[in-house]
Amino acid sequence: MTETFKLTYATMFNPPDELHDRFDEALAKTRANLGQEYAMIINGKDHLADEKIEDRSPADTSVVLGLFQKGTEKDAQAALEAARNAFPGWSHTPWQERVALMRRVADLIDQRIFEIGVAEALEVGKNRMEALGDVAEAADLIRYSCYQMEKNDGYIVEMGRDPLVGYQSTNISILRPYGVWLVISPFNFPSALTMGPAGAALVTGNTVVMKPATDTPWTVRLMAECLREAGLPEGVFNYVTGPGRTLGQALIDSPLVDGVTFTGSFGVGMGIYRAFAEGKFVRPIILELGGKNPAIVSRHADVERAALGIVRSAFGLQGQKCSACSRIYIEEPVYDTVVDRIVELTNNLTVGDPTDRSVYMGPVINQSSYNDFKEFTEELSQAGKFLTGGKVLTDGDYSKGYFCPPTIAAEVPPEHRLWKYEMFLPITMVHPVKNLEEAMRLANDVNYGLTAGFYGARQEVDWFYDKIEAGVTYANRPQGATTGAWPGFQPFGGWKGSGATGKNAGGHYYLPLYMREQIRTLVE
Repeated sequence: MTETFKLTYATMFNPPDELHDRFDEALAKTRANLGQEYAMIINGKDHLADEKIEDRSPADTSVVLGLFQKGTEKDAQAALEAARNAFPGWSHTPWQERVALMRRVADLIDQRIFEIGVAEALEVGKNRMEALGDVAEAADLIRYSCYQMEKNDGYIVEMGRDPLVGYQSTNISILRPYGVWLVISPFNFPSALTMGPAGAALVTGNTVVMKPATDTPWTVRLMAECLREAGLPEGVFNYVTGPGRTLGQALIDSPLVDGVTFTGSFGVGMGIYRAFAEGKFVRPIILELGGKNPAIVSRHADVERAALGIVRSAFGLQGQKCSACSRIYIEEPVYDTVVDRIVELTNNLTVGDPTDRSVYMGPVINQSSYNDFKEFTEELSQAGKFLTGGKVLTDGDYSKGYFCPPTIAAEVPPEHRLWKYEMFLPITMVHPVKNLEEAMRLANDVNYGLTAGFYGARQEVDWFYDKIEAGVTYANRPQGATTGAWPGFQPFGGWKGSGATGKNAGGHYYLPLYMREQIRTLVE
């Protein structure tokens, strides 16, 4: 990035000017070459389909960013067969060589961070810092998997020796890859949530089929090019594009798949979970299924820290994060003060072209999300009131895309269904509580348990950590109340309906999820 600046979600708020200059250069170059056709990559080669998908900008739907392939069940089969055929060679490649190749992939991603970041800003609607952050995280997730593989010496461990008289017995535990791993990634973090699991699968010796969300094939194609150009053998990774209901379902249903990582909505994830269970035997499935993430504000909180962290987490990427802060519980003595400051900060946010340096919020991803915003805000208007936002933006350039303002709802009864339903939009809800025990009861009274934030006195923090039902927890963090995890710093994963494994990505225990143990006993 630069010699002195390390980009993470915690540092992204004060980047050097050089970063903006390089982003602008890449933006001009990219805009001059929009509308190209991009193939799938199967068995190391470009692969075309009969039908195409137009990838359009959510900020201006008249702009075609690129033309992508509408893959079919036949393409799914071809990709899986390529991965199956490549598995014996890749799994028997020494783990040190796999690590070296994947470090080369991470280096290529770093070298192309501005090119890929621009594509992601245009395709997803992320502001430039969020987009660059996602690309940087993808590289760091790969490096963290490499680090864990090295730290654990390939996960080969000598166990105890049997006390056999007259014999020499040795026992070696080794973790070995499963086979073909399917990675289905979401639109909101197409870089990190593709390359994080794909990198883990590849470092551990699995081969991979990557399927991006239909709305974001471009960013993942650029990531796939880094894999190919780093020198991974043919078939070790495969990139396919197309609808979830056809191509995606064909991948899920195939007996050639040995494991799957899916990030997305609870409903879709549970459907995949049930479908995957229909196979001949149990296979590993890693799910990250969203959140309904609370922030609790104590009467002892630093008001400025709380307000800043809440606004950043509620409205970053237009609230389209599984970690977005969508529920705020504030103790009554400071309720008015905190809410006033949250509203003030929210009203200062700029909504517009996500590639513009001054813009914090871009468009939501598509027409369906835009329509959801209108339906949810209509429902909330009948139950409470809006402190900010509440109506889609349609004037001027806003009419070209899917622009929704940052919206804060208040006075919504705590039993209302939207306190527990993940809207995945720039909508957050605020509620006063009499004490922290009430706040904690409400915070935990959901099916989700992904992230949570707390603002209060130091002596209250340990109580929060102990009582909250979430996998990622933050206290007194102005950089983000519920968002901003980074590999090696804040491993990311959820409890309850938010996750399937209890092990967080970018942490100590993630990589073994992609391997199975074999014990090797030899008696001589």
